[in-house]
Amino acid sequence: MLIRAGYDIAFGTTQDVPMLACLSVHPSRNKDLRTAQRIFTTPDLPLYDYVDSFGNVCTRMTMPAGGATISCGFVIEDAFAPDPVVPDARAVPLAQLPDAVLTYLLASRYCETDRLGEVAWNLFGQVPPGWGLVQAIVGYVHHHIRFDYMAARPTKTAWDVFHEGVGVCRDYAHLAITLCRCMNIPARYCTGYMGDMDLPAPVGSMDFSAWFEVWLEGGWYVFDARHNYPRRGRVLMARGRDAADAALVTTFGAVTLTRFDVYTDEDRLGAAG
Repeated sequence: MLIRAGYDIAFGTTQDVPMLACLSVHPSRNKDLRTAQRIFTTPDLPLYDYVDSFGNVCTRMTMPAGGATISCGFVIEDAFAPDPVVPDARAVPLAQLPDAVLTYLLASRYCETDRLGEVAWNLFGQVPPGWGLVQAIVGYVHHHIRFDYMAARPTKTAWDVFHEGVGVCRDYAHLAITLCRCMNIPARYCTGYMGDMDLPAPVGSMDFSAWFEVWLEGGWYVFDARHNYPRRGRVLMARGRDAADAALVTTFGAVTLTRFDVYTDEDRLGAAG
């Protein structure tokens, strides 16, 4: 399937503000792009890209006094297959984990393994390690949290959402990641596009989405605690230990979000249409 995706985001500010943006498709999906992907700004601003330590493309710019608009649109080819399900995938013993994976067992800004370790072992200590354990965690988080856009806040951590029981997709991901790490399953945060093309009906305004991946026998596998079933059409933008590493926009000064439009649709006319 060809998917047409993009965004149009506007900010206001009264002074020049440096900004980092993880708003490009992840390099692992570059081979699937069927049109050029280019970030445009209004007014036209100098942009500079670099690849961070997690492999994400980060764009540096300075938002001028008065604000600016950032936009991008592209067409990408996707198999539109559901997230793989491998029930027999086993947990990898700690001593055999690759060095690069170990960081995804540690506490991070939004994932306080030290505070939720006892909770995790009380809930899941009797579940055999592997795919079934991760799915048990996903099922628990899915039912523990009530989705509510109005409950979102940038400071909310896994500990917070565990106690409050309400949040948005990144909160589902943070709690599931933390519980997995507490059970010695490496887990990392992911963000990107995921439309409603695999659903029977639209489910509200389009937004970027968050999910997570775990390391089991065979590599990294996708899980989604908000939806709790295999989805189709994910387009990865960034990965990291949690949302602090994969923030879509990081500003170094006061700005106001004045417009936020995201779209993800099937490109029925073809990339040239």
